Order: sequence, then C-alpha cells, then structure tokens
Amino acid sequence: MRLLMYEDGQRRLGVLSGEGVLDVAELARATGAPAPPADLLGLIEAGEGELDRLRDLVASAAVEGRPLPGVRLLAPLDPPRGNVIALGRNYLAHAEEGARAMGTEVGPPAVFTKAQTTISGPYDDIRIWAHVSEKIDWEVELAVVIGRRARDVAPAEALEHVFGYMVLNDVSARDLQRDWGGQWFKGKSLDGYCPTGPWVVTRDEIPDPQALTLSLRVNGATKQHASTRDMIYPVAEIVSRLSIGMTLLPGTVIATGTPEGVGFARTPPEYLRPGDVMESEISSIGVLRNRIVAG
Repeated sequence: MRLLMYEDGQRRLGVLSGEGVLDVAELARATGAPAPPADLLGLIEAGEGELDRLRDLVASAAVEGRPLPGVRLLAPLDPPRGNVIALGRNYLAHAEEGARAMGTEVGPPAVFTKAQTTISGPYDDIRIWAHVSEKIDWEVELAVVIGRRARDVAPAEALEHVFGYMVLNDVSARDLQRDWGGQWFKGKSLDGYCPTGPWVVTRDEIPDPQALTLSLRVNGATKQHASTRDMIYPVAEIVSRLSIGMTLLPGTVIATGTPEGVGFARTPPEYLRPGDVMESEISSIGVLRNRIVAG
C-alpha cells in the first residue's frame, strides 16, 4: 500500500488507490468499522494487525477516492519519531567526489541527525534565507521508516522491522555544515530542509530495497542518477548497525545516504537559487517536486 497524509481542512490519513486518494476515516464510517488511527504515525504504532485491518478495509472499499491532482499532500510523518537519523558518505562515488572537492581523504560513512523541524511536504516550497546561507545543496535519498521496535537486530532480520520506504531530500546548507569546525547537524537542520513523501510504500511492495533507481533533477537537468545497489551499507546493514545498543522506535525515519552528483562537488560548484525547481525521484516510490523561493 501507499499510505499518505493530506489536508482537507485538517490532516487526514489516506491510501493511494489507482489515481485517487481514499480517506481512511471515511472508509471506516462507510463500513461500520472501528475508527482507525488519525495519522500515519498512529497507524505504525498500532502494529501490523492494524495495518492488516486497513488492507481489508481498502479491499472492500465502495467509496470513490478523491482525484490525486486535487489533493494537497503533506509530509507522511510530521514529525517522525525523533530526529531523522541520516547517513553521510554511504555511496562510494559520492564519498570520493566530496573528498576531491574538499582536498581530503575519503572518509567512512558517518551518522548524524536532522532536526524534526526540517520536515516538509513532497511539493512544499523550500526557502533560502540569504542572511543564513548562500550554498544550498541537494541530496536525493531513500528513506526507511521503522515499523517495529528494533534493538540489537541482526542484518538477516533487520528488514522485518521496516514499515516502508519514501523519498527524502537531505537539503544541506554547505557553508553552515563547514562552519565552526564542522557542524553537520546545523548545516542539515534549517527549517523545511527535509522534503519527504510523497507517500510511504509498505515494505511488501518493495521486496528488494537495493534494486531502486534514484534521480534528482534541477530545472529538468539531471544532477544525480544511481542505484541503491551502490550503497556501501545496504538497508539491512544500516538498520542492524544503528540498532546496536540503541533502540529504533516505530515511526523513526532513516535517510540512507545520497549518491554522487551533489552541487558542492561539481566544477564549478552549483547551488540552488530562488526560482529553481528540484525533483527527487525513486523508482517504485514516487517524485518530490519542490520549488526554491526567497525567504
């Protein structure tokens, strides 16, 4: 299933069905079923039994969905459970391009977080405040949503703890990221700098998360294009390593790293400017489309 949040006077939980959006609460009322959770985080926390009941509800749906083009989609998880956990340098070619641009040795993958306040919707504008940063960069990434509490999980069992996947863009202020001796958290955590969505695809629809294609376009020009098979640490290894001694809660979002083609490593460097349109796409999931505007 493709599960989403949308706005219709209030935040509503929906399911993508064909080219329409089914309102979960309306489905329950139409069939006399118990009221479902109000949002996606509540659905995840309710457990797999609630998800199975929702599948049955959708299968028996007799109501017509809202046409997708007329629906204002929101971030599927806003906020997620805790900060977004993110990996840096998890694609070798990206680690190499970054090292060349910085004149350093290639470093190993790194773990950092993005503040909850970075979360924005799949089609929301992204603001650039000139007094804050002039080096705003793009990073398309596969996002993993945890569905079951995970601690000390073996790689062979890690994907069983995944609820689903979505597209994420780790928008980064490179000058802030390099400032004060190196501040990844600040440089990655400006308000709205983590568009996500457009929905969460449940893991049963993506049996192999290492067989997806990632692309990013700015004003129609392709800047990034790679496969998740190029990850240094695949999804199962990421979940397993993060869970060692640290509990991953249902609703946690993990950004798994970006491939090569980011702006700061280009010759000459390229950064986003007001008026640009950025599209982040992952096969079998969907596309984020975010316009850059002046703050």
